[in-house]
Amino acid sequence: MDIRLKWYYRIGFLLLLLIAIFVFLKISFVWMPIMRLAGFIILPFVVGGFITYLLHPIVEKLHEKGLHRGLAIFLIYFIFFGGIGFALYKGVPAIIDQLKDLSESAPVVAEQYRDMINTLQSHTREWPDGLQTRMEEGIDAFEKKLDSLLTIIVNILMNLLNSALVLMIIPFIAFYMLKDFQLIKRTVWYLTPKKWRRKGTLFLKDVDQSLGGYIRGQLLVCVIIGGISSLLFWIFHLNYPLLLGVIVGITNVIPYFGPIIGAVPAVIIAATSSVKLVIITLVIVFGLQFLEGNILSPYIVGKSLHMHPLLIMLALTAGGEIGGILGLILAVPVLAVIKVGIIHAKDHLISNEHKSENRS
Repeated sequence: MDIRLKWYYRIGFLLLLLIAIFVFLKISFVWMPIMRLAGFIILPFVVGGFITYLLHPIVEKLHEKGLHRGLAIFLIYFIFFGGIGFALYKGVPAIIDQLKDLSESAPVVAEQYRDMINTLQSHTREWPDGLQTRMEEGIDAFEKKLDSLLTIIVNILMNLLNSALVLMIIPFIAFYMLKDFQLIKRTVWYLTPKKWRRKGTLFLKDVDQSLGGYIRGQLLVCVIIGGISSLLFWIFHLNYPLLLGVIVGITNVIPYFGPIIGAVPAVIIAATSSVKLVIITLVIVFGLQFLEGNILSPYIVGKSLHMHPLLIMLALTAGGEIGGILGLILAVPVLAVIKVGIIHAKDHLISNEHKSENRS
Protein backbone atom coordinates (compact mmCIF):
# COMPACT_ATOMS: atom_id res chain seq x y z
CA MET A 1 0.00 0.00 0.00
CA ASP A 2 2.86 2.36 0.85
CA ILE A 3 4.49 1.67 -2.51
CA ARG A 4 1.21 2.44 -4.33
CA LEU A 5 0.82 5.72 -2.43
CA LYS A 6 4.37 6.69 -3.37
CA TRP A 7 3.64 6.03 -7.05
CA TYR A 8 0.37 7.96 -6.86
CA TYR A 9 2.26 10.83 -5.26
CA ARG A 10 4.93 10.78 -7.97
CA ILE A 11 2.39 10.65 -10.82
CA GLY A 12 0.37 13.47 -9.24
CA PHE A 13 3.50 15.58 -8.79
CA LEU A 14 4.48 14.98 -12.43
CA LEU A 15 1.01 15.97 -13.67
CA LEU A 16 1.06 19.15 -11.57
CA LEU A 17 4.53 19.96 -12.90
CA LEU A 18 3.37 19.52 -16.51
CA ILE A 19 0.30 21.70 -15.88
CA ALA A 20 2.49 24.37 -14.28
CA ILE A 21 4.86 24.32 -17.29
CA PHE A 22 1.90 24.54 -19.69
CA VAL A 23 0.42 27.55 -17.85
CA PHE A 24 3.88 29.16 -17.63
CA LEU A 25 4.33 28.89 -21.41
CA LYS A 26 0.82 30.24 -22.05
CA ILE A 27 1.54 33.44 -20.11
CA SER A 28 4.86 34.06 -21.89
CA PHE A 29 3.65 37.56 -22.83
CA VAL A 30 3.99 38.44 -19.12
CA TRP A 31 7.44 37.08 -18.30
CA MET A 32 9.15 37.25 -21.73
CA PRO A 33 9.79 41.06 -21.61
CA ILE A 34 11.22 40.65 -18.10
CA MET A 35 13.46 37.79 -19.29
CA ARG A 36 14.68 39.87 -22.22
CA LEU A 37 15.53 42.80 -19.94
CA ALA A 38 17.29 40.47 -17.49
CA GLY A 39 19.21 38.85 -20.36
CA PHE A 40 20.26 42.26 -21.68
CA ILE A 41 21.55 43.24 -18.21
CA ILE A 42 23.27 39.91 -17.50
CA LEU A 43 24.85 39.46 -20.97
CA PRO A 44 27.86 41.82 -20.39
CA PHE A 45 28.69 39.95 -17.17
CA VAL A 46 28.44 36.58 -18.93
CA VAL A 47 30.76 37.77 -21.73
CA GLY A 48 33.10 39.38 -19.20
CA GLY A 49 33.14 36.15 -17.20
CA PHE A 50 33.95 34.13 -20.32
CA ILE A 51 36.86 36.47 -21.17
CA THR A 52 38.08 36.19 -17.57
CA TYR A 53 37.91 32.39 -17.85
CA LEU A 54 40.03 32.53 -21.02
CA LEU A 55 42.67 34.92 -19.66
CA HIS A 56 42.98 33.86 -16.01
CA PRO A 57 45.26 30.81 -16.59
CA ILE A 58 47.70 32.99 -18.57
CA VAL A 59 47.71 35.57 -15.77
CA GLU A 60 48.37 32.84 -13.21
CA LYS A 61 51.28 31.41 -15.23
CA LEU A 62 52.91 34.84 -15.51
CA HIS A 63 52.35 35.42 -11.79
CA GLU A 64 53.93 32.04 -10.93
CA LYS A 65 57.00 33.02 -12.96
CA GLY A 66 57.55 36.03 -10.68
CA LEU A 67 55.64 38.80 -12.43
CA HIS A 68 53.50 40.94 -10.12
CA ARG A 69 49.84 39.90 -10.40
CA GLY A 70 48.61 43.43 -11.18
CA LEU A 71 51.26 43.87 -13.86
CA ALA A 72 50.43 40.45 -15.34
CA ILE A 73 46.73 41.37 -15.51
CA PHE A 74 47.52 44.73 -17.13
CA LEU A 75 49.89 43.12 -19.69
CA ILE A 76 47.48 40.34 -20.75
CA TYR A 77 44.52 42.71 -20.63
CA PHE A 78 46.33 45.24 -22.84
CA ILE A 79 47.44 42.61 -25.38
CA PHE A 80 44.00 40.94 -25.55
CA PHE A 81 41.76 44.00 -25.74
CA GLY A 82 44.38 46.05 -27.62
CA GLY A 83 44.57 43.31 -30.26
CA ILE A 84 40.78 43.08 -30.50
CA GLY A 85 40.46 46.87 -30.68
CA PHE A 86 43.10 47.13 -33.41
CA ALA A 87 41.49 44.28 -35.38
CA LEU A 88 38.07 45.96 -35.14
CA TYR A 89 39.55 49.37 -36.04
CA LYS A 90 41.19 48.00 -39.17
CA GLY A 91 38.86 45.10 -39.96
CA VAL A 92 35.34 46.46 -39.53
CA PRO A 93 35.69 49.29 -42.11
CA ALA A 94 37.24 46.82 -44.59
CA ILE A 95 34.44 44.28 -44.02
CA ILE A 96 31.82 47.02 -44.41
CA ASP A 97 33.46 48.14 -47.68
CA GLN A 98 33.47 44.55 -48.94
CA LEU A 99 29.83 44.12 -47.92
CA LYS A 100 28.97 47.36 -49.72
CA ASP A 101 30.84 46.18 -52.82
CA LEU A 102 29.08 42.79 -52.62
CA SER A 103 25.72 44.56 -52.32
CA GLU A 104 26.43 46.77 -55.34
CA SER A 105 27.61 43.84 -57.46
CA ALA A 106 24.79 41.55 -56.27
CA PRO A 107 22.79 41.86 -59.55
CA VAL A 108 25.84 40.71 -61.57
CA VAL A 109 26.53 37.86 -59.14
CA ALA A 110 22.86 36.86 -59.20
CA GLU A 111 22.81 36.83 -63.01
CA GLN A 112 25.91 34.61 -63.15
CA TYR A 113 24.37 32.40 -60.51
CA ARG A 114 21.13 32.06 -62.53
CA ASP A 115 23.14 31.11 -65.63
CA MET A 116 24.85 28.37 -63.62
CA ILE A 117 21.46 27.16 -62.32
CA ASN A 118 19.95 27.12 -65.82
CA THR A 119 22.92 25.08 -67.11
CA LEU A 120 22.52 22.68 -64.20
CA GLN A 121 18.80 22.33 -64.82
CA SER A 122 19.33 21.67 -68.54
CA HIS A 123 21.68 18.80 -67.67
CA THR A 124 19.18 17.31 -65.21
CA ARG A 125 16.06 17.69 -67.36
CA GLU A 126 15.93 13.97 -68.11
CA TRP A 127 15.94 13.01 -64.43
CA PRO A 128 12.73 11.66 -62.80
CA ASP A 129 10.05 14.33 -62.15
CA GLY A 130 10.15 13.92 -58.38
CA LEU A 131 13.93 14.33 -58.22
CA GLN A 132 13.84 17.29 -60.61
CA THR A 133 11.12 18.98 -58.49
CA ARG A 134 13.09 18.39 -55.31
CA MET A 135 16.20 19.88 -56.89
CA GLU A 136 14.31 22.96 -58.12
CA GLU A 137 12.82 23.48 -54.65
CA GLY A 138 16.28 23.21 -53.13
CA ILE A 139 17.66 25.74 -55.64
CA ASP A 140 14.83 28.19 -54.91
CA ALA A 141 15.35 27.85 -51.14
CA PHE A 142 19.11 28.38 -51.54
CA GLU A 143 18.52 31.44 -53.73
CA LYS A 144 16.23 32.97 -51.09
CA LYS A 145 18.84 32.38 -48.39
CA LEU A 146 21.49 33.98 -50.59
CA ASP A 147 19.26 37.02 -51.11
CA SER A 148 18.66 37.39 -47.36
CA LEU A 149 22.34 36.98 -46.39
CA LEU A 150 23.23 40.65 -46.77
CA THR A 151 20.14 41.72 -44.82
CA ILE A 152 21.07 39.38 -41.96
CA ILE A 153 24.68 40.66 -41.83
CA VAL A 154 23.58 44.31 -41.91
CA ASN A 155 21.05 43.67 -39.11
CA ILE A 156 23.77 42.03 -36.99
CA LEU A 157 26.08 45.03 -37.49
CA MET A 158 23.26 47.46 -36.65
CA ASN A 159 22.44 45.52 -33.47
CA LEU A 160 26.11 45.67 -32.47
CA LEU A 161 26.14 49.43 -33.02
CA ASN A 162 22.94 49.81 -30.98
CA SER A 163 24.56 47.81 -28.17
CA ALA A 164 27.76 49.89 -28.25
CA LEU A 165 27.36 51.01 -24.61
CA VAL A 166 26.97 47.42 -23.44
CA LEU A 167 30.02 46.36 -25.46
CA MET A 168 32.08 49.21 -24.00
CA ILE A 169 31.57 48.11 -20.38
CA ILE A 170 32.63 44.50 -21.06
CA PRO A 171 36.40 45.28 -20.86
CA PHE A 172 35.89 46.99 -17.48
CA ILE A 173 33.87 44.04 -16.17
CA ALA A 174 36.56 41.60 -17.36
CA PHE A 175 39.32 43.70 -15.75
CA TYR A 176 37.68 43.76 -12.32
CA MET A 177 36.84 40.06 -12.56
CA LEU A 178 40.50 39.28 -13.32
CA LYS A 179 41.67 41.60 -10.54
CA ASP A 180 39.30 40.17 -7.90
CA PHE A 181 39.22 36.58 -9.16
CA GLN A 182 40.12 35.05 -5.79
CA LEU A 183 37.55 37.24 -4.01
CA ILE A 184 34.83 36.08 -6.45
CA LYS A 185 35.85 32.44 -5.84
CA ARG A 186 35.60 32.89 -2.07
CA THR A 187 32.23 34.62 -2.38
CA VAL A 188 30.81 31.80 -4.51
CA TRP A 189 32.28 29.28 -2.04
CA TYR A 190 30.53 30.86 0.95
CA LEU A 191 27.24 31.34 -0.92
CA THR A 192 27.16 27.65 -1.91
CA PRO A 193 25.51 25.31 0.64
CA LYS A 194 28.12 23.31 2.57
CA LYS A 195 26.88 19.93 1.38
CA TRP A 196 27.46 20.95 -2.27
CA ARG A 197 30.82 22.69 -1.90
CA ARG A 198 33.16 19.74 -2.28
CA LYS A 199 31.22 18.03 -5.09
CA GLY A 200 30.64 21.36 -6.86
CA THR A 201 34.36 22.16 -6.75
CA LEU A 202 35.25 18.73 -8.18
CA PHE A 203 32.61 19.11 -10.90
CA LEU A 204 33.89 22.55 -11.99
CA LYS A 205 37.48 21.31 -11.89
CA ASP A 206 36.65 18.37 -14.16
CA VAL A 207 34.70 20.62 -16.55
CA ASP A 208 37.66 22.99 -16.72
CA GLN A 209 40.09 20.13 -17.41
CA SER A 210 37.85 18.71 -20.13
CA LEU A 211 36.71 21.96 -21.71
CA GLY A 212 39.11 24.80 -20.82
CA GLY A 213 42.01 23.74 -23.00
CA TYR A 214 39.68 22.88 -25.88
CA ILE A 215 37.98 26.30 -25.91
CA ARG A 216 41.20 28.33 -25.59
CA GLY A 217 43.03 26.23 -28.16
CA GLN A 218 40.12 26.16 -30.60
CA LEU A 219 39.76 29.95 -30.52
CA LEU A 220 43.48 30.37 -31.24
CA VAL A 221 43.31 27.86 -34.10
CA CYS A 222 40.27 29.65 -35.59
CA VAL A 223 42.10 32.99 -35.54
CA ILE A 224 45.13 31.42 -37.27
CA ILE A 225 43.04 29.61 -39.90
CA GLY A 226 40.89 32.70 -40.55
CA GLY A 227 43.96 34.92 -40.92
CA ILE A 228 45.79 32.52 -43.27
CA SER A 229 42.69 31.95 -45.41
CA SER A 230 42.11 35.72 -45.77
CA LEU A 231 45.74 36.18 -46.82
CA LEU A 232 45.58 33.34 -49.37
CA PHE A 233 42.23 34.54 -50.77
CA TRP A 234 43.80 38.00 -51.21
CA ILE A 235 46.93 36.56 -52.89
CA PHE A 236 44.85 34.61 -55.42
CA HIS A 237 42.59 37.64 -56.07
CA LEU A 238 39.36 36.16 -54.71
CA ASN A 239 36.78 38.90 -54.11
CA TYR A 240 35.96 39.85 -50.50
CA PRO A 241 38.96 37.98 -48.96
CA LEU A 242 38.60 39.40 -45.44
CA LEU A 243 34.87 38.69 -45.23
CA LEU A 244 35.32 35.13 -46.51
CA GLY A 245 38.31 34.56 -44.20
CA VAL A 246 36.22 35.60 -41.20
CA ILE A 247 33.52 33.10 -42.23
CA VAL A 248 36.10 30.30 -42.64
CA GLY A 249 37.62 31.13 -39.23
CA ILE A 250 34.28 31.18 -37.39
CA THR A 251 32.96 27.98 -38.97
CA ASN A 252 36.27 26.19 -38.31
CA VAL A 253 35.20 25.84 -34.66
CA ILE A 254 32.61 23.27 -35.82
CA PRO A 255 34.24 19.80 -35.94
CA TYR A 256 34.05 17.82 -39.21
CA PHE A 257 31.37 19.99 -40.91
CA GLY A 258 32.96 23.42 -40.32
CA PRO A 259 35.28 23.42 -43.36
CA ILE A 260 32.39 22.47 -45.67
CA ILE A 261 30.15 25.24 -44.29
CA GLY A 262 33.00 27.76 -44.53
CA ALA A 263 33.88 26.68 -48.07
CA VAL A 264 30.37 27.23 -49.50
CA PRO A 265 30.38 31.10 -49.57
CA ALA A 266 33.96 31.18 -50.87
CA VAL A 267 33.16 28.69 -53.66
CA ILE A 268 30.00 30.64 -54.63
CA ILE A 269 32.04 33.86 -54.96
CA ALA A 270 34.85 32.04 -56.81
CA ALA A 271 32.35 30.44 -59.22
CA THR A 272 31.38 33.90 -60.50
CA SER A 273 34.96 34.36 -61.75
CA SER A 274 36.29 31.06 -63.11
CA VAL A 275 36.45 27.30 -62.59
CA LYS A 276 40.19 27.65 -61.91
CA LEU A 277 39.48 29.96 -58.98
CA VAL A 278 36.91 27.48 -57.62
CA ILE A 279 39.58 24.75 -57.63
CA ILE A 280 42.12 27.07 -55.98
CA THR A 281 39.55 28.03 -53.30
CA LEU A 282 38.77 24.38 -52.55
CA VAL A 283 42.48 23.56 -52.33
CA ILE A 284 43.01 26.48 -49.91
CA VAL A 285 40.08 25.56 -47.63
CA PHE A 286 40.76 21.84 -47.46
CA GLY A 287 44.53 22.35 -47.37
CA LEU A 288 44.05 24.53 -44.31
CA GLN A 289 41.78 21.86 -42.84
CA PHE A 290 44.60 19.32 -43.29
CA LEU A 291 47.02 21.76 -41.60
CA GLU A 292 44.58 22.31 -38.74
CA GLY A 293 43.77 18.63 -38.25
CA ASN A 294 47.34 17.31 -38.41
CA ILE A 295 49.53 20.11 -37.06
CA LEU A 296 47.69 22.97 -35.31
CA SER A 297 44.99 21.14 -33.32
CA PRO A 298 47.20 18.30 -31.97
CA TYR A 299 49.72 20.84 -30.62
CA ILE A 300 47.42 23.72 -29.61
CA VAL A 301 44.08 22.08 -28.73
CA GLY A 302 45.28 18.59 -27.83
CA LYS A 303 42.84 15.78 -27.02
CA SER A 304 41.27 17.18 -23.88
CA LEU A 305 37.69 16.13 -24.72
CA HIS A 306 38.29 12.34 -24.89
CA MET A 307 35.02 11.75 -26.77
CA HIS A 308 34.28 9.34 -29.61
CA PRO A 309 33.74 10.98 -33.04
CA LEU A 310 30.30 9.32 -33.36
CA LEU A 311 29.20 10.99 -30.11
CA ILE A 312 30.46 14.35 -31.38
CA MET A 313 28.59 13.89 -34.68
CA LEU A 314 25.41 13.07 -32.78
CA ALA A 315 25.81 16.26 -30.74
CA LEU A 316 26.46 18.29 -33.91
CA THR A 317 23.34 16.87 -35.57
CA ALA A 318 21.20 17.73 -32.55
CA GLY A 319 22.80 21.16 -32.14
CA GLY A 320 22.31 22.04 -35.81
CA GLU A 321 18.67 20.97 -35.67
CA ILE A 322 17.98 22.98 -32.49
CA GLY A 323 20.06 26.13 -32.99
CA GLY A 324 21.41 26.22 -36.55
CA ILE A 325 25.00 27.49 -36.90
CA LEU A 326 25.07 28.67 -33.26
CA GLY A 327 23.88 25.23 -32.17
CA LEU A 328 26.70 23.60 -34.17
CA ILE A 329 29.27 25.88 -32.49
CA LEU A 330 27.95 25.22 -28.96
CA ALA A 331 27.22 21.49 -29.44
CA VAL A 332 30.64 20.13 -28.43
CA PRO A 333 31.15 22.34 -25.33
CA VAL A 334 27.62 21.49 -24.11
CA LEU A 335 28.30 17.79 -24.74
CA ALA A 336 31.51 18.01 -22.69
CA VAL A 337 29.63 19.56 -19.74
CA ILE A 338 26.86 16.93 -19.99
CA LYS A 339 29.47 14.15 -20.07
CA VAL A 340 31.14 15.42 -16.87
CA GLY A 341 27.69 15.89 -15.27
CA ILE A 342 26.69 12.28 -16.06
CA ILE A 343 29.97 10.95 -14.63
CA HIS A 344 29.50 12.95 -11.41
CA ALA A 345 25.83 11.94 -11.12
CA LYS A 346 26.83 8.28 -11.53
CA ASP A 347 29.52 8.62 -8.83
CA HIS A 348 26.99 10.34 -6.56
CA LEU A 349 24.45 7.51 -6.99
CA ILE A 350 27.10 4.85 -6.36
CA SER A 351 28.29 6.58 -3.17
CA ASN A 352 24.67 6.87 -1.95
CA GLU A 353 24.14 3.13 -2.60
CA HIS A 354 27.25 2.29 -0.64
CA LYS A 355 26.09 4.48 2.25
CA SER A 356 22.65 2.83 2.32
CA GLU A 357 24.25 -0.66 2.23
CA ASN A 358 26.54 0.21 5.13
CA ARG A 359 23.62 1.49 7.18
CA SER A 360 21.61 -1.69 6.58
